[in-house]
Amino acid sequence: MSVQSPSPSAGPFGETAAIHCERAAAELRAGRPVVIVDGHRRLATLALDSSSPRSLAAFGQASDQQHYLFLTAPRAQTLGITASDGIRLPLAGREFAELPALAYLRDAPTAEGAQPLGNDLDAAAVEVARLGLLLPAMISVELAPGPSAFDPCLHLSVEALRDGARQAGQDYELVTRSPVPLRDVGMSEFAVFRGGVAQRDQVAVIVGTPDLQGAVPVRVHSSCLTGDLFGSLKCDCGDQLRRGLRTLKELGGGILLYLDQEGRGTGIAAKMRAYGYQHEGLDTIDADAQLGFGADERRYGSAVAMLRALGVQRIQLLTNNPTKVQHLRNAGIEVSGCVPVTGEITAENEQYLRTKAARAGHHLDVDALIMAAQ
Repeated sequence: MSVQSPSPSAGPFGETAAIHCERAAAELRAGRPVVIVDGHRRLATLALDSSSPRSLAAFGQASDQQHYLFLTAPRAQTLGITASDGIRLPLAGREFAELPALAYLRDAPTAEGAQPLGNDLDAAAVEVARLGLLLPAMISVELAPGPSAFDPCLHLSVEALRDGARQAGQDYELVTRSPVPLRDVGMSEFAVFRGGVAQRDQVAVIVGTPDLQGAVPVRVHSSCLTGDLFGSLKCDCGDQLRRGLRTLKELGGGILLYLDQEGRGTGIAAKMRAYGYQHEGLDTIDADAQLGFGADERRYGSAVAMLRALGVQRIQLLTNNPTKVQHLRNAGIEVSGCVPVTGEITAENEQYLRTKAARAGHHLDVDALIMAAQ
């Protein structure tokens, strides 16, 4: 018997759509198929990132060899195919060893038989993979009406996926607050929030005593393990983190939101794959496109929920990124102005910063920053 998307009141403890999305993402990470349901339409899907020769063979048998590999529009573009909704590559007769080259490796072979037939069910499958921090390359099959070999798999409705994403950006609860003295900043307070899909912990660092009635200085910082913790020279994230905290102190107090969004929302594994491509000469956006990702996969629902929980309605945003400003404004946060936050420019990160300015629209004058540092 299949596990269907439940109603919000199912079971003695209730079961939200966000919880069911989390279970679907966990199934994909474990290498098991999930069935996406939209009315009478059904799509069985398996993430290539967590599959194996054995699971591919089993999927092919269960689908009567009607299965295909779905690739997103950015990955299709790297293969020389323009398809706004992505492409489907029939898999009958293909070996598992062929798929990584088609899905995310450089110098891919010609995608023979590719069809620009991606639809909303394929997009839903990719969204579940994103929740599980998996690459957006999906082994899928559309199921005909009636019983199928995929009936025992977890079923997730498109409605539950949509509702779960909305809940994930709203249901954050304050878990604890504690004072923490920081080097070069002084006493601060760490407020830990929990929520969203997978109930991840997100941290708000409150520097000083910000005036919540005014425009609160705020830095929304996505985690960067390599830069923040290990001092990677490939980016300016660690510099932005520490300079952002010092700037909040200089402005009389503010809040830094530290979001669990490694690799611009793609996860640490995908980020390391992209780093490898950057080492081979690709810029950060083209490296992510090789993996099937857009230029920026981050979401800011958790940031908005945390700000509202802290009583913040109007902010002065510490950022060089106008897209981040627009995301927050679209969510109802009043952004009264921006304060630039830059890092040290090195030989290793100069091209990365030029890419952010030229291709991602960041307000960065790299040449002026280099001149000022001389």
